[in-house]
Amino acid sequence: MARVIVDVFLKPEILDPQGRAVQGALGRLGLDGVTDVRQGKQFVIDLEGDLAGDRAALMEKLAGELLSNPVIEDFDMRVEA
Repeated sequence: MARVIVDVFLKPEILDPQGRAVQGALGRLGLDGVTDVRQGKQFVIDLEGDLAGDRAALMEKLAGELLSNPVIEDFDMRVEA
């Protein structure tokens, strides 16, 4: 069994209004020194069998085309055995 974790986050040049709102709230709640907050999303996908070869390439493609919007988002994919 393989667990694939895909973290999706806005590209650095894309404005993140939710992150800005959280950054402002953290300061108002007493947390000093917060210089930036970026929000994102995470997908945890459990698969039967191993993730290797063509299957790994397909998962990478799906992460880039289905789970994220390549115009405004980047992603990071890792596999836990």
